[in-house]
Amino acid sequence: YSSFLSSSSPISAISSTPKHTNRLSKEKSSYLLQHAHNPVDWYPWGQEAFDKAKSEDKPIFLSVGYSTCHWCHVMERESFEDEEIGKILSKNFVCIKVDREERPDVDKVYMTFVQATSGGGGWPMSVWLTPELKPFIGGTYFPPRDSGRRSGLKTVLLRIIEQWQSNRETLESSGERVLETLRKGTEISASPGETLPSGPDVANRCYQQLAHSYEEEYGGFREAPKFPSPVNLMFLMSFWAVNRASSEGAEALRMVLHTLRMMALGGIHDHVAQGFHRYSTDSSWHVPHFEKMLYDQGQLSVAYITAYQVSGERLFADVARDVLLYVSRDLSDMSGGFYSAEDADSFPTVESIEKREGAFCVWTAGEIRELLPDIVIYDPHGELQGQNVLIVRYSVELTAAHFGISVDRLSELLSDARAKLAEVRRARPPPHLDTKMLASWNGLMLSGFARVGAVLGDKALLERAERAACFLQEHLWDEEGQRILHSCYRGDNMEVEQAASPIAGFLDDYTFVVCGLLDLFEATQRVHWLQWAEELQLRQDQLFWDSQGSGYFCSDPSDPTLLLALKQDQDGAEPSANSVSAMNLLRLSHLTGRQDWIQRPQQLLTAFSDRLIKVPVALPDMVRSVMAQHYTLKQIVICGQPDAEDTASLISCVNSLFLPHKVLMLADGNTEGFLYQRLPILSTLVSQDGKATAYVCENFACALPVTCPQELRRLLLE
Repeated sequence: YSSFLSSSSPISAISSTPKHTNRLSKEKSSYLLQHAHNPVDWYPWGQEAFDKAKSEDKPIFLSVGYSTCHWCHVMERESFEDEEIGKILSKNFVCIKVDREERPDVDKVYMTFVQATSGGGGWPMSVWLTPELKPFIGGTYFPPRDSGRRSGLKTVLLRIIEQWQSNRETLESSGERVLETLRKGTEISASPGETLPSGPDVANRCYQQLAHSYEEEYGGFREAPKFPSPVNLMFLMSFWAVNRASSEGAEALRMVLHTLRMMALGGIHDHVAQGFHRYSTDSSWHVPHFEKMLYDQGQLSVAYITAYQVSGERLFADVARDVLLYVSRDLSDMSGGFYSAEDADSFPTVESIEKREGAFCVWTAGEIRELLPDIVIYDPHGELQGQNVLIVRYSVELTAAHFGISVDRLSELLSDARAKLAEVRRARPPPHLDTKMLASWNGLMLSGFARVGAVLGDKALLERAERAACFLQEHLWDEEGQRILHSCYRGDNMEVEQAASPIAGFLDDYTFVVCGLLDLFEATQRVHWLQWAEELQLRQDQLFWDSQGSGYFCSDPSDPTLLLALKQDQDGAEPSANSVSAMNLLRLSHLTGRQDWIQRPQQLLTAFSDRLIKVPVALPDMVRSVMAQHYTLKQIVICGQPDAEDTASLISCVNSLFLPHKVLMLADGNTEGFLYQRLPILSTLVSQDGKATAYVCENFACALPVTCPQELRRLLLE
């Protein structure tokens, strides 16, 4: 335990009888509904707002955020609930509210503008546009009134009104110049004759850049604030897998395992209710920013189970399970889908009228002493003052020795203590839950359940993964229009609802769902998941592929309301869809025999070659795809009866290892089936002496068959 003092601003409770109600009250998004009773004439993003701006010739005030964003709450309370500011906004602007998780396409365009013009970005994002949707001024959070050297929102609004009336031409032309610069600056395409950069060279440079920013004491890749960055961790484990004998490979592995261990012990990991918070505000992973996001849980469960494959250390498998326990319990809908996020802010008590950040998660020393009177609390420096975030300081073995008790007894005590604390937490007012369900993030979480279930041989986790895939097919796949839908929502009666005008899926939705389906296919060997992945990939190619410059656009390039056709060139909190697509295409080409999908990832990666050569650390997930191109995927074919024990032993052997460049398939002898029809070579591979048999192939040329799991292990690690 260590001291923690909340620095957050409280959030006032919404009155039970609202004085104001605007159009957002008819929306499904939690974030938009949070603003439904502001004294601001808000519109959702759409034609009605655009037409009003044109007919009244007014500038647009665009405000973008998301429901679990702390500073979005602060700006809403300070500014958008302010009657005076509400009148200024409603009279002089057409005010549009956007949930960035609902409309990532809109967010990306205007965030690109804000970052280019202000040197920074973040949420809430505030941008002023012409009636033609062209931005001319942008920023992030504004206090309501002037504060020191910082202009308040009221001052900014009055200045913009004055400039719009007296100097409009200059505003519009400066915005147009920036847009034109952004169009040129954000263009990503393959030059004629350009070739794919060298896999080992790009990987080595990415490793060096990560090693340079690595923080030795607690792991991670900056001092503070510290983010989990699963894309970095997965790259380093892939780098180790092909450089096991080198000192760089060993160092890459050390960096990953130390970072994951420190995160698991720190306060960013919820030791009472499982799962991971968004990031740590300090360098030791101790005091988190308390929101919990689905995309973090999906990626971190994969990172931890991969660390278990690599190291055999039980801690990592336990943490992966722990994350899935949290998601199953707190972020799961009855339909099988997964909710988006849990807020950082909540009411400290049932009687409270102000929310505080972390109130649901923190403890006073008095509470700990009262709840756990039989457990020794060692506090020589009087640090248990105020609020506390629970962390682990020492190993179970060292702690047991210190108190002179057995490891088993200590584990029992800790388990009891956690259960008591969890019971008390359940009685506290819970933080807001964003019950929006996004195809993209559900795809990431599908990968988490499928990968962890496969490695641990846990049928319950694989069944949960299949329920998630069925949910995606039932609620986020438009069979008639042959398209993925981006989002759906939990209704008042706990049923799944769709918006009046459903939002068509973006590139992320297709890419992350395809990846999840491929992971699910390899985990269950149920071919219909592979068939659906192929179908979605073909649709993704039709909708988003840039036939001129290669690579995929983030959203529909023909949408007239989006001023920039962007291709994301950074693997951040989530991997970029182009990075994941390159690997999806490679896996699909080896599982379906489609030749056109062998060339396409090469074309895609070539379009990003400039970025990959200069700053590969910006695209660590894409570097993994470049490595996969270089090292060639192994096709591991298990010939045997699906339910036989010897078949399961061989599959279990493959799943126990981290093999970043492989696809796994079961040849069950059904020559009329999908795999045999697509991959004629399978008909030539047969079981030896009636036993399940493994073939390890490269470019459809296979090594000698093996029937013993130990022999297969040796072959795979060569």
